[in-house]
Amino acid sequence: MKKVWFKKMLVSVLAVWGLTIAFFLTTASAHCQIPCGIYNDAARVDQMLEDTATVLKSCKLIATLSGKTDAQSQNQLVRWVMNKEVHAQRVIATISDYFLTQRVKTSQTDYVERLKKHHAVIVAAMAAKQNADEKYALALQKTLEALAPYYSHH
Repeated sequence: MKKVWFKKMLVSVLAVWGLTIAFFLTTASAHCQIPCGIYNDAARVDQMLEDTATVLKSCKLIATLSGKTDAQSQNQLVRWVMNKEVHAQRVIATISDYFLTQRVKTSQTDYVERLKKHHAVIVAAMAAKQNADEKYALALQKTLEALAPYYSHH
């Protein structure tokens, strides 16, 4: 009985997750890719840090809800899993679509270092999507904090 319930729950979670990611990928945009000249790099870093805080909170609530079997807890568990996925994906999209395509340039003297730090954020966000342990969210936060000095508010 528990095995059947688990399979049904897993299929439901994966279906909802797939639809959520499909929706997100068709609607997300970090910033236009035309030469508009309107940039607020620090605000985007702040947004990614906020997304990371949401991933961390999601991990904590997933852990809290994972042992519960009542319908409301399972509903909330699925919602927090989806939430974690969306916010981690937003970090990936912002790094890829905004920073790597528009702000990291081969002409920068520290190009390789910048590229490695941006890539580390993407890898950490991917790991945070794949895992419910909060250590992955904390690792993501650490990679973003290492990147933040490039894009200070001043």
